[in-house]
Amino acid sequence: MKASNKLFYARPLLISIALVIVGLILWNTHNFLREFKKEAQDKMSIWATAQSQFMGADPNVPLGDLVLKIFQSNTKTPMILSHTDGTYSFNNFDEDISQNVEKLERVMERFAKENPPIKIKEGETVLATLYYGESPNLKKLRYFPLALLLILALFSAVVYFALKLEKVAAQNILWASMAKETAHQLATPLSALMGWNSLLIERGISPEISVEINKDLERLSTISNRFSSIGLETGLEKVALIETTQEGIKYLSDRFPKSIDLQFKSQLESHKIPLNKPLYFWCLENLIKNSADAMKGHGTIIVQILKNKKYMVVSVQDHGPGIEKKHLKKVTDPGFSTKKSGWGLGLSLTKRIVTQFHKGILKIHSETNKGTRIEMHFPLV
Repeated sequence: MKASNKLFYARPLLISIALVIVGLILWNTHNFLREFKKEAQDKMSIWATAQSQFMGADPNVPLGDLVLKIFQSNTKTPMILSHTDGTYSFNNFDEDISQNVEKLERVMERFAKENPPIKIKEGETVLATLYYGESPNLKKLRYFPLALLLILALFSAVVYFALKLEKVAAQNILWASMAKETAHQLATPLSALMGWNSLLIERGISPEISVEINKDLERLSTISNRFSSIGLETGLEKVALIETTQEGIKYLSDRFPKSIDLQFKSQLESHKIPLNKPLYFWCLENLIKNSADAMKGHGTIIVQILKNKKYMVVSVQDHGPGIEKKHLKKVTDPGFSTKKSGWGLGLSLTKRIVTQFHKGILKIHSETNKGTRIEMHFPLV
């Protein structure tokens, strides 16, 4: 209990620490980008000062190495120099946009939003206006936080699915262990009952009753074997689905009260599919008994077999109160039950048998006050 409590409090704590770390990284990245951009703007301000000296200099006087080095140092930042006479100079552009006025205006407008334009002056006279965008390196850095968040999301998804798989594996081990223990506990009284029934048959006491008792004992033995099969690799054999289903319905019909009308419908011809017959009986019996319980022992249950391109579909439909929408996604969870006396194992094991053992699909359709239809889809091959 103490360990589980520690684990309960540890998870939120670890998540909070992870969020704080991510927040700090994003905050530092934002500050770094802001400083990097400020540094780039300072460099462009120096470049504009050099350009001002160049434009206002005497053509007969040498500029000096410093101005030339400043011009040569900027090889990546895209720039547009708008002169007062209506002409333009371009630097670090991959294409010529001088002839496309509309595109030129759009680029200048975008540059003005990215960085404030710089007036190049000689004294108080404006010689030109410098529009410049972000360097390729700065643009790449802007995607760094998004890349970080993407990596974090992928890592979180991997951790989530790993924990989920671990939980499912633990549940599978738990249910398999419980099933094996149940089979073990059934074995002793079952053997004793078989012995007593054999004694009744030998003494000729109510032979017709002994025959029925023997059928139920065989049924109990089958159930015990089913529990023993949970957690083991079960073999699939080619089984005639329609005849097998009719066999199971016949057995249950003889033991249901007359107030339950158990019907079978199918227009298909006999068709064999890969199936584990005892486990299929278990699923069918479980769904039919759930329907009978839902209708409180009165009503009609329809078992129908259909076929599509990939699956043979066995549906069990009742006209009970249905399942509430908020419970639909939970009804196959181990331990979940809407019945006061339910263990919450039936639909969970049914889903496991259909989806894991037979590689099929279990679908549940239900409407409140209209009934429930549960479909077991078994692959044709």
